[in-house]
Amino acid sequence: MTQPVGPVRNTERIVTLDIVRGFALLGILIMNMPGFSTSFFAGADGAYLWPDPLNRYAEQLRNMLFSGKFNSMFSLLFGIGFTLQLGRMEARDPAHATTTYVRRLLALAVFAALHVGVFWTGDVLHIYVVLGFGLLLLRRASNRLVYGLIIATLLFPMVSGLLRLWLMSPDIVAARLAEAKAWEASNNLAYGHGSFWAAAHEHAREALHFYDNRWSLWGTSSFHVQMTTTMLIGFLIGRNGWVRRIPDLMPQVRRLQWWALGIGLTCALVFSLVGMYTRAPEPSPLKVLVGINYVLARLGLMLFYVMSIVWLAQLPLWQRRFAPMAAAGRMPLTNYLMQTLLCTTLFYGWGFGLWGQVGPAAELLLALAIFFGVQVPFSALWLRHFETGPLESLWRLLTYGRRPAVRAGAGAGRGRQA
Repeated sequence: MTQPVGPVRNTERIVTLDIVRGFALLGILIMNMPGFSTSFFAGADGAYLWPDPLNRYAEQLRNMLFSGKFNSMFSLLFGIGFTLQLGRMEARDPAHATTTYVRRLLALAVFAALHVGVFWTGDVLHIYVVLGFGLLLLRRASNRLVYGLIIATLLFPMVSGLLRLWLMSPDIVAARLAEAKAWEASNNLAYGHGSFWAAAHEHAREALHFYDNRWSLWGTSSFHVQMTTTMLIGFLIGRNGWVRRIPDLMPQVRRLQWWALGIGLTCALVFSLVGMYTRAPEPSPLKVLVGINYVLARLGLMLFYVMSIVWLAQLPLWQRRFAPMAAAGRMPLTNYLMQTLLCTTLFYGWGFGLWGQVGPAAELLLALAIFFGVQVPFSALWLRHFETGPLESLWRLLTYGRRPAVRAGAGAGRGRQA
């Protein structure tokens, strides 16, 4: 007799993944701060928004160490989670596992649509929904095919850059720049000075714009491809059971850790230093080089961060130190959407109106203050009384059609370390 499919129990949780997820949330907040405080189209002409040395160095540091690394970490975890969740569903109720997982993705699509269309255009959840359906199609695929797809996604930046050199004429570049400046002005008016509803209308317009013409869709698809790379890596990690064998695999992890650091830092330096000379909007061979190194730095440093966290999380002392990060990581949907709520309140005109007034250095400090001063304490306090986060509970209700078990004094839950 099959068990009814239900949400993961606390005893089934892998705490190491919660810890990594907590760090991913911190990094995502740091790298999303410019998108909360200024237009996505600002600086399209290559000019520095903050030319003073402190802010330029802070921006460079953020781009080297954070940009792209932590949403990649989040997509890696999504790929791992896909295999664990679907495998658990299939073990309990194989006849309904796929249907239940589709409901889970459709429920996530509801959150994504509200987030991207009303609150913030930088939403990543809708990408997870699309790629989640892609993983369902690949769940029976061979490892060889998945490796081939990863290689193809890694080659995409080079191919895309070369195509831009071939296809983008000076007239197209000028038209795209003019369009970006018009969007920047519109964003500044709606987000910097408008009401909540004016900002929501602008978000809906902007979200559609990223998919409504071939040039915007080209740029958007590049981001989708980068997320696909790490989601497929997570899919491989999960389906091969490596996440459940972390202690046994630590010698290999330690070796790969330093290779990832070397490749990641080298490519990050090339991306950063050469990138200073390719800020103009026109395509160029150097931009192709910069794009390739950005993607490799993104992947290398992300893997280094993950393997370093995993290694430390096996040590009892660091398990205790990482407990607050694990609490935040147990509430990823709540904390991700809370970041939007807090930051738009701070920066938008309907809130405290700091739009365009906070530079990269202050944004870094503000992100740390929000995460460690608000989100980590809130997560720890909430999990003392409830089994799961508020939006995670709603997500489970939409997925399974019933409220998850909630009990007072639940605590953070120990689960399994690896």
